[in-house]
Amino acid sequence: MSFSINQISNNKCEFLETKKFTKRNQWYQLNKLIEQGLVTKLKRGVYAIVSDKMTDQRIEVSKVVPSGVFCMFSMWQYYNLTTNNPSEFHIALRNKEKIKIPYYLPIKLYYWSEKYYNLGIIEIQKEGHTIKIYDLEKSICDAVRFRNKVGMDIAIEVVKNYVKRKDRDFDKLAKYARQLRIENVMQNIIMPML
Repeated sequence: MSFSINQISNNKCEFLETKKFTKRNQWYQLNKLIEQGLVTKLKRGVYAIVSDKMTDQRIEVSKVVPSGVFCMFSMWQYYNLTTNNPSEFHIALRNKEKIKIPYYLPIKLYYWSEKYYNLGIIEIQKEGHTIKIYDLEKSICDAVRFRNKVGMDIAIEVVKNYVKRKDRDFDKLAKYARQLRIENVMQNIIMPML
């Protein structure tokens, strides 16, 4: 695979895969393109050409995974609950649902039972497309529920930032915590912050 700055600026290729590089100078060219802002990194080994036609990647992810719901780190960043910037989109699916993900989209899938999957789904509109996400309180419950996987420090940061918000709803949070069977753990984390 060979490419030049002219090809990039004329948009003759959309994605660059480093595994297809055959010459040493291609790495140099890639770094130059990144410095010039013509290329952006999608995930390890995959780069996209920056153009005016680029859409929000969340729209593309929701098209590829239509039944998927943005969750975990993607939602904590969306609600400004964490300083952690995820390198991939975190998507929840129903158990036993299979999906083929294109190589260029950085997606991490979670398979949840109907009970956990359906709780707290809302839809937002982005550039005329519908995107499924979890509401604020369900996102907080996910942080507490998966505290051992994501790290206690991240779970506490997410909860602490939630407590500071004006639009928080403790009744809804308690209801979700009860349904997800994390009520006692949630109280133990939130009580010292109040």
